[in-house]
Amino acid sequence: MKKEHVSDLLPEYLDNALSKTKAVKVEKHLSTCGECQKELDELRILFKAIADEPDEVPSDRLRSKFEEALELEKATTTKVVSISEGYKKSSWASNMLKVAASIALLVASFQMGSVFQQKKVSNDLAIVQNESLQLKQTAMLSLMENQSASKRIQGVNYIEEFPNPDESIVKALTNRLLYDENDNVRLNAFEALSKFTSSETVKTAFIEALGTEKNPSIQIAIIQALVQIQEKKAIGPMQKLLEREDTQPFIKNEIKLGLPKII
Repeated sequence: MKKEHVSDLLPEYLDNALSKTKAVKVEKHLSTCGECQKELDELRILFKAIADEPDEVPSDRLRSKFEEALELEKATTTKVVSISEGYKKSSWASNMLKVAASIALLVASFQMGSVFQQKKVSNDLAIVQNESLQLKQTAMLSLMENQSASKRIQGVNYIEEFPNPDESIVKALTNRLLYDENDNVRLNAFEALSKFTSSETVKTAFIEALGTEKNPSIQIAIIQALVQIQEKKAIGPMQKLLEREDTQPFIKNEIKLGLPKII
């Protein structure tokens, strides 16, 4: 098991092909390894998609078409035999052309069937990938609501799987930034959201966090992010922070440096 993971054993585990001893070891490892559990979930989706796929046998269809074409050719050839010998010779070449055309048609049909089969496989893969993405999103949102701070951080870091997260993911991350009691969770949520500052939801959350965040490191990070995108709606909240007596001096200094770049 390379790097102590059980990736190589997962297909056999799903097929119930492992010995009892190995199966127990795999289950024990899965109970503590999120990476292997994630891979197992994705394999289950893939196996289910393959199992649900109806078997197709294109060769029978092609054989049937070939036999129909052959019978038709036999019938045509029989009619020609009853005509003069000289005509049969010229007709032979015509019949050969017909046979060649029939073969070409069968080859083309087979090639078209291959193309359609490839498209179907591509569509099936797209469905599997979409189902896998939905599974990851469900896992992410669930982890972010976990009582354990480390699990919530794990959920926040799932953002790496979503280059274009939907509104439900963005909203869940802003809730972690604004309301989570753990400093590390809020910091990770900010770092995740900082990649999507073009979102109005993210901008609004950053501005709201200016008035509620107490951790100096997170405060400075939010101020710098708002200055970088030159968010004018942040001017008022920043000025209020300057006026508050409980605002740390170095926070005020950061605001004084940033405000001129926005105004």
